[in-house]
Amino acid sequence: MKKVNTNQIEEIAWVSPKGKFGGFGKEVSEALGRDPRSTDLVARHPFDVEILRIAPGKAPYLYHSHSAQWEFYHVISGTGRVRHQEGTTPIVAGDAFIFKPNEPHQLVNDGSEDLVVYVVADNPIGEAHYYPDSGKWGVPIPERRYLRSENLDRFDGEE
Repeated sequence: MKKVNTNQIEEIAWVSPKGKFGGFGKEVSEALGRDPRSTDLVARHPFDVEILRIAPGKAPYLYHSHSAQWEFYHVISGTGRVRHQEGTTPIVAGDAFIFKPNEPHQLVNDGSEDLVVYVVADNPIGEAHYYPDSGKWGVPIPERRYLRSENLDRFDGEE
């Protein structure tokens, strides 16, 4: 059995170039030995667990959806709101919710204290994500790229 204490996991910080987006995360699964780049399902782990902390006034990520990934959220402390395809929903400590593939979502801390959330994702290989506000796709294989595309006929450039 591998055990870690989440109080001792280093918190990783990120911020967008202009500071609109930012957050902090403790990668619990990686501390337990998960190799996120592996295609070996044992080394990759079947799910990923993160403790996400969002400062007041911030959103950690862009409004996005996943092509294949499910994400489960459990609010530990603080308040905020979730933007989703039907609008926005307030969230408080104790709330739990899930997004299946192709359901856009974004967490925002509109409270006065840090919003702390457990996030559990199922890690499908080949996962891509879509940003509805800007029409971009995030494609992580072979390395992370962000793209926009135009509709093409399937046989364009082939015949």
